[in-house]
Amino acid sequence: MIDSNVIRVIILREVKKFVREKSRLISSIARPVIWLFLVGGGLSRLVPDQGGVSYIQFIYPGIIGMTVLFSSIFSAISIIWDKEFGYMKEILVAPVSRSSIVLGKALSGTIVSMIQVFMILLLSPFLGISLDLFQVAEVLLIAFMLSFCLCNIGILIAVFYDSFESFSVIMNFIVMPMFFLSGAMYPVNKLPAVLSWLARVNPLTYGIDGLKNVIFPLSGGSVSDFPVGTDLVIIVLTSAIFITLSTLLFRTRLK
Repeated sequence: MIDSNVIRVIILREVKKFVREKSRLISSIARPVIWLFLVGGGLSRLVPDQGGVSYIQFIYPGIIGMTVLFSSIFSAISIIWDKEFGYMKEILVAPVSRSSIVLGKALSGTIVSMIQVFMILLLSPFLGISLDLFQVAEVLLIAFMLSFCLCNIGILIAVFYDSFESFSVIMNFIVMPMFFLSGAMYPVNKLPAVLSWLARVNPLTYGIDGLKNVIFPLSGGSVSDFPVGTDLVIIVLTSAIFITLSTLLFRTRLK
């Protein structure tokens, strides 16, 4: 049974930790700014426009996706922290459902990610991208769905590890390929056949593609690779699969 009080406490704890850690807050903004203006600004002189969209504008949805990816996946490191310092044992002995704990962890990571996405959205005028309120709401909705999906992937992996070192190694092994095979830096349909197939089984691909559909609605589909409906359906299905798996493993492995 889902306990809303448990979920609320976990969310408040994680959000307070994020707000109080100034270095984490600053680094979460510095990373996308560096990618946008240094990497994107440099490559924009070498890569031709995509459907009337400059390269630095083209990677903007990808940078939002990158922010969601890093924030959501690494939010699961709090589970490793809680295991190592005994806080997880206190949660597990409490008379609360494992589903509430998993949902609280996933939603707390999602909310922290959304704070960062909102700050990245403030950069859009500097890139010549004009978003109305409806588009902003759509971007936030897709980012929320994507973040929730990725948080559950992070939780699923964190269940198997008890040290920061092991978790960090495996996460870096997963995160960077997910990012580069997501269409964030280049169109999926221009990848070689094998890489294109890998991109199509990557949930981040559909989140970033959904953002492209929303941010560049007048491009006539030249910027995106899939219909926005396909993007949303796959994100929802993937979220359902991973929250089910993470909850089951949380029950069996953490006792």
